[in-house]
Amino acid sequence: MLISFVGFLLLFTLIGLSSAWRSRGTKEDYYLASGSIKPWLVGLSAVATNNSGYMFIGVIGYTYATGLASIWLMIGWILGDFLASLYVHRRLLEATNAGQEISYSGVLSNWYGQKHSSLQRLIGIISLLFLLVYAAAQLVAGGKALHVLLDWPLWSGAVGGAVLVSLYCFSGGIRASIWTDAAQSIVMIVAMGTLLVIAFMNLGGVSSAIDQMQAVDGYMDWLPKDLVVPGVMGGVLFIVSWLVAGLSVIGQPHIMVRFMTLNNTSNMKQAKAWYYLWFSLFYCMATGVGLLARIYLPDVATFDAELALPTMAQALLPSVLVGLILAGIFAATISTADSLVLSCSAALTHDILPKKVEKTWVIKTTTVFVTGIALLIALMNNQSVFGMVIMAWSGLASAFSPLLLWLCLGKKPSQLASITAVIIGFAVALTWRWVELHAMVYEGLPGIIAGLVVLSLFELKKPSAIETNN
Repeated sequence: MLISFVGFLLLFTLIGLSSAWRSRGTKEDYYLASGSIKPWLVGLSAVATNNSGYMFIGVIGYTYATGLASIWLMIGWILGDFLASLYVHRRLLEATNAGQEISYSGVLSNWYGQKHSSLQRLIGIISLLFLLVYAAAQLVAGGKALHVLLDWPLWSGAVGGAVLVSLYCFSGGIRASIWTDAAQSIVMIVAMGTLLVIAFMNLGGVSSAIDQMQAVDGYMDWLPKDLVVPGVMGGVLFIVSWLVAGLSVIGQPHIMVRFMTLNNTSNMKQAKAWYYLWFSLFYCMATGVGLLARIYLPDVATFDAELALPTMAQALLPSVLVGLILAGIFAATISTADSLVLSCSAALTHDILPKKVEKTWVIKTTTVFVTGIALLIALMNNQSVFGMVIMAWSGLASAFSPLLLWLCLGKKPSQLASITAVIIGFAVALTWRWVELHAMVYEGLPGIIAGLVVLSLFELKKPSAIETNN
């Protein structure tokens, strides 16, 4: 098992380090690979970045504890993501190419060449804070997997992940991240598929497995029992919340920057095809594994749900395949962690600090520094991976999604309007979670609505063309 696991890690590391041969030594190349990435690499990299340790640890744990009702996470997340992509992705890439910007914050702040520096700095600060929490969640997920399967201390996986991320981010920037993401996405889907097939076989096939799941009281209900708002209305709120969670992908700098590296705008459909086909297949497999875990691990009251996948793998698979599963989990955590670290580095060196310090050696040193901060957060963490990711995801979405949607609609908000929308959307989401209303409705929903309302009010205050001419 250990040999199998180490072998895959060595492969990922070598792929990442080899990207240094293609490096052009510029900040544009470090952060956007000079806009030269092929569609299939963009798609697989975005899949690996999105389907992180959150999927292997968080989603499977939630499915194990909740049952069939968790299917709405999958449907809502993928459908919301797809609906957002119909309007946003191509326009984001066009704005990136037109403005020659290298960061997500920079594109949103300079969409029409207006140079909103205060807005860019604010977006950079919010990105840095929440992406650090997000990166820490990935390192925590890796630590949990190693703890269960190798009996290593929880901190060891976090430290190991941080070292690997530093190595290939330092060597090749986003190109290293994308190359390793592609390899990791293949290992991830093979690992999940292998466990799913063997789990079904051991239970006597699909029909037998379904019968055993139906025997668990309430496990195959279409909606959770613990809805804050009971009845049909509560079910609608639950489903719509996860649809908005999927749409929130456009507010995630570490994912959207993948599409900003595409070599040609005309190739966007190909990149999206790779992304959604891989995404849908992987999420279906993860949900299936989460549901089956309840049959193999029935003692839900005393069991840490987020350890369902590694525990199940250890019980069912021979050592070499357990190594594959562990490599898949670790690949998922690293593929997202490196993306988050690079986005944090861009936020700090390009968006927050003065431009005169933005030199290649400073950028690379900052990447290592940011990884160290994420590691410290991970080591001090006592929250679930699921909770950490949702908090970071909703905060970023509420701050940035309204502005990006507004810009894609062809609107030209002032810097004051944009800053106000970012702050209000962000504050509403945090307040919603702080007063614990997120159990009723995903906090990104009121946050995004609040940001759009602010931008609409500022738009109404603008003088009309007739008034201006008079």
